[in-house]
Amino acid sequence: MANVHEAVVRLVVALLLVTLLSGPICIFGKQSQSAMKFDRNGEFRILQVADMHYGHGKTTPCEDVLPGQVRGCSDLNTTAFLKRMILAFNPHLIVFTGDNIFGFDATDAASSMNAAFAPAVSANIPWVAILGNHDQESTLSREGVMKHIVGMKNTLSQLNPPEVHVIDGFGNYNLEIHGIEGSSFANKSVLNLYFLDSGDYSTVPSIPGYGWIKPSQQFWFQRTSMKLRRAYMNKPDAQKAPAPGLVYFHIPLPEYASFDSSNFTGVKQENISSPSVNSGFFTTMVEAGDVKAVFTGHDHVNDFCGELTGIHLCYAGGFGYHAYGKAGWARRARVVVASMEKTEKGGWGAVKSIKTWKHLDDEKLTTIEGQVLWSKSSVGDRRKKQIGHA
Repeated sequence: MANVHEAVVRLVVALLLVTLLSGPICIFGKQSQSAMKFDRNGEFRILQVADMHYGHGKTTPCEDVLPGQVRGCSDLNTTAFLKRMILAFNPHLIVFTGDNIFGFDATDAASSMNAAFAPAVSANIPWVAILGNHDQESTLSREGVMKHIVGMKNTLSQLNPPEVHVIDGFGNYNLEIHGIEGSSFANKSVLNLYFLDSGDYSTVPSIPGYGWIKPSQQFWFQRTSMKLRRAYMNKPDAQKAPAPGLVYFHIPLPEYASFDSSNFTGVKQENISSPSVNSGFFTTMVEAGDVKAVFTGHDHVNDFCGELTGIHLCYAGGFGYHAYGKAGWARRARVVVASMEKTEKGGWGAVKSIKTWKHLDDEKLTTIEGQVLWSKSSVGDRRKKQIGHA
C-alpha cells in the first residue's frame, strides 16, 4: 500500500511540474525572503531545539527525570537550558522543530509560545519555527499558531511561501544563507535551508497514524531547489555543483527505520514514529541533489544520525523537560556548523564542510558525538571511488 501511495504522489508531483513548465498558468511569482550571511570567520552556526513541549512555565512539572530532580523542576528548566545554549554556542540561527508547546497543557497557546520562545527573542538572535503534532492542541489552530509565530520579534518564520497560491500545511518556507560580506559569494546563496510542515495526524480515514509531507509541498521544494541550483551554478561565479541544502521538519520519514546500531552515530531507544505511508519525499530530495542532511524531532529518546543515499537523516533528541524522556538520560540539543573554505589568494570560497554534534544539559554542556555531515573533499572522493569501481 505504501509503495502504491508513493507512486501516486510522485506522479502527481511530476504532472504539476510538467504543467508549470509547459503551460501559461503562473503559480510561482517573485520570491520574497530574508538572506543571512556567514560571519567574518567563515562560519554559520545553527542551534536546533526539538520538542520543548512548553506548558505554563513554573507550574508545569517535568517528565521522566530522576527522583532527586523532581522537586522544583518545571518548564523553567527548559528555559534555562535554552539560555545556556544561546550563551555558549552563540548561534546565528535558532531552529525550533515543532511541539514547541504541549497543547493539552497550555490553556493559552499564545502565552505559552511567548514564554517558550522568549530566550531567543530577548537574545536578539534570528530564529525560525515549524509545527509539530501537538502545537495546535490548545486554543489556536495550526494556522493560528503559525500566524502568531510569524508575528513575533526577530523571527524569520513564514506562514507559507508568499509566491505560492496553494500549498498544504503552515510553515513551509526557505532561507538563503549568503557568503561573507565583501567576498565574491556575498550575493550568492551558499547554504540553503528548507523548512516544511510535516503535519499532525492523517486526515484520510483509511490511513492511520501521523501526517506526511504532501505533493504540493514537494512540488514547492522541487521548484525552490531548482531555482537555487540554477542561480548558484550560473554566472556570476558559476559553480560546478549545487550549494548544500539542509532540511528541517518535525515527523521523521519512514527511511529513518533503515538504520541499526552499526550504521549510525547516536542512540535509538524507541521505535521510529513515522507516517504509515511513504510520501516519496526522501526520493524527491535525493533527486534534487542538493540536500545533505535532514533534521527532525518527534521521537525524544532517539538522537542518532545516519547516512542513506548521500543524505544524513538526523534526530535532535528531546530538549524540553515537560516532554517525555528517559530518567538519567540528559536533555540535549543538536548544533550544526557550516564552514567556508579559504582560497589560495586568501579570500573566501564556497562552503567547505558541514559538521554536527550534540550538547547535553549537564553542568558543562558536554559535547558528544561530533561528525562530518558533508565536505567538498568527500564528494570528490566518492566520485573517484565510483569511477574506479566502474
